[in-house]
Amino acid sequence: MNLNATLLAQIVVFAILWWFTMKFVWPPITKALDDRAKKVADGLAAADKAKLELQSANKRVEEQLVQSRNETAKLLADAEKRAQAIVDEAKRRAEDEGAKIVAAAKAEAEQQSIQARETLRSQVAALAVKGAEQILKREVNAGVHAELLTRLKTEL
Repeated sequence: MNLNATLLAQIVVFAILWWFTMKFVWPPITKALDDRAKKVADGLAAADKAKLELQSANKRVEEQLVQSRNETAKLLADAEKRAQAIVDEAKRRAEDEGAKIVAAAKAEAEQQSIQARETLRSQVAALAVKGAEQILKREVNAGVHAELLTRLKTEL
């Protein structure tokens, strides 16, 4: 065989092989590579989307935490205000009740003082009558001298 014929036969075989490869082998390989590239791109896009959604969810969670902290602080402040109001009301009632008790005690003490004065006046009047009886050496009749004794009580 001739070198030119061999070279020509190899060129023809190479061309047939190249045509066969380009026609039947290369399209499925490029299609598989394109599909794989598309899947990777879709996966990266989904990952980016999930990352954004995660950031959004984290932001919403933080906002809700801040809101719940604010609400909790507000509820605690309201509870403290209410507790203080209850304590103030209890103090006011206790002061009112204490004032009533003191007023009643003062009134009772005044009443007892008046009653003791009346008792002392009666006793002083009786002692005065006894003293006058002793001085006069005769008995003084309380019924007869009631006006005198009444005047003596009012002077004391």
